[in-house]
Amino acid sequence: MLAAQRHSLILQEIQQRNAARISELAETLDVSEMTVRRDIEVLAEQGLIDKVHGGATAIAQKSTVVEPPFQSKSLREQIAKDAIATRAAREIHPGDSIALMGGSSVFAVAKLAAKIPRLTIVTNSLPVSDLLNRDGLSDQTVILAGGLRTPTDSFVGAIAVDAFRSLNLDLVFMGTHGMDINGGYSSPNLLEAETNRAVRQKARRLIMLADHTKWGEVGFSTFANLSDADLLITDDGISAEALNTLRAHVSEVAVVET
Repeated sequence: MLAAQRHSLILQEIQQRNAARISELAETLDVSEMTVRRDIEVLAEQGLIDKVHGGATAIAQKSTVVEPPFQSKSLREQIAKDAIATRAAREIHPGDSIALMGGSSVFAVAKLAAKIPRLTIVTNSLPVSDLLNRDGLSDQTVILAGGLRTPTDSFVGAIAVDAFRSLNLDLVFMGTHGMDINGGYSSPNLLEAETNRAVRQKARRLIMLADHTKWGEVGFSTFANLSDADLLITDDGISAEALNTLRAHVSEVAVVET
């Protein structure tokens, strides 16, 4: 198992249980306690968990205005996000014009989109732009919007909105901080929500990407109702009740196996 996979699973275990002992994590991951101890030190240095004697505890982040950094978000539910991205990439065809918005779920899609020819890709995500510049095909056109930079390394605000305003896009891929029956799709960042609202109006199809942990979370600002998504892709960790609610409001819901 790669270190990044261990980090993702350790973070997931600690967040679900609020705390975990080194011995328990070593048994779950089938690795040595020394390996887990080193992994915990790495995650603690990144500010993702609190290191305590014999294990680690979760860091509470329940405020509607707290926005986790891109590095933190990219580690969470990594397996689910990769599966969601694989399903999302099936919607992209050579020659499409697409928008890849900020966040770790969309970044996973970008890694697959980099191998699809003749795409015109507009993004407000610095990690996505860097990835496509490094790994994308030579026949792709990549446009990076400017604006104010968020903790998730996305550009938002009036400049970003203006960059998208004159464009007509086949597909827009968006992640979300929260997904809720009343709160819809939401973000803790007011300017990011404003940017997302503007971009989704320019899309022929809006594709939302949200792993099961996003259900019931509500960020500070709603940028779309559940029904605004043409396609929602989530994973099989979502509850049956939540899935029934989503299918009652969203035109198409795809559930991927993890």
